[in-house]
Amino acid sequence: MKIVTGNDLKTGAVTWWTGSDWSIHVDDAVDAGDQAETIAAREEAARNVNSPYVIEAVADADGKVRPAHIKDRIRALGPTVRPDLTLKPADPTAGNWVI
Repeated sequence: MKIVTGNDLKTGAVTWWTGSDWSIHVDDAVDAGDQAETIAAREEAARNVNSPYVIEAVADADGKVRPAHIKDRIRALGPTVRPDLTLKPADPTAGNWVI
């Protein structure tokens, strides 16, 4: 499974391809499959996102797409040393899939 991630041009926030647009929530990410590289190139050329790239992903038990690599799992929520600064600090399942 492949998903596309990048950063918002205005805020620098981590963004995830939803199949039609970009979201700051990894829960909105979709499997881009064989089209992932094409999507990343098209979206960067259109200046919809900064430095998009394709990463491997897995589906969790609930079917939600999750980054496979620890680096991108951390990018999905924010700093691990300050849980109060994460994107979803009240997410009770974050610790189960981030690290």
